[in-house]
Amino acid sequence: MRPYEPRDRDAVRRLCCETGFLGKPIDPIFEDRDLFSDYLTAYYTDVEPESSFVLEQDGVVKGYLLGSRRPLRQQWHSFFHNLQLFATGLRRYPRYNRATREFIHWILKNSWREVPAAPRKTAHFHFNVLPEAQSFAGTHVMLNAYFDYLKSCGEKAVFGQMVTFESRRGAKVLERFGFRVIAKKEITKYRGKHPEAVYLTTAIKQLV
Repeated sequence: MRPYEPRDRDAVRRLCCETGFLGKPIDPIFEDRDLFSDYLTAYYTDVEPESSFVLEQDGVVKGYLLGSRRPLRQQWHSFFHNLQLFATGLRRYPRYNRATREFIHWILKNSWREVPAAPRKTAHFHFNVLPEAQSFAGTHVMLNAYFDYLKSCGEKAVFGQMVTFESRRGAKVLERFGFRVIAKKEITKYRGKHPEAVYLTTAIKQLV
């Protein structure tokens, strides 16, 4: 585990896409990897890289934790950045396949309804790890590195919004790391694509 460096950018973007569909490659439901990785990683790698970490094994990035302790700046950046991404997606839309178009329709019609409540002025993060590198111990090390960083900056709490379902990343798993679930909503785009209900879950942890 080490702090993110600019040379990790391509690896982070690739890993984001390799784990974007419930831990599997995003391609079956959204084919535009550039757009997908821009949406989920660009702020953290390009604007606030000092708050992110990567999990490296044998010189290969196998996981990342992308965080922010400047939530208002992140929210403003996301607003304008998402407008740019929307314009890009609109230009590319005619050549997208059916699955990608359905994904875009869900984003426009339902995604904003399915985001659970979250603290507005609190540090946050999200993380992804390739299947072969996943372990409780590894996740514990990654989270603790981020928590120590936040404490050194004077932060008193942190939250994450994570995709959860009971056979993987359920609420009980979050509680093992000291988090308290405060809200969750079902992500309807996964209905028919996964045997369990899938949720976006907000969980918060006090650092002091």
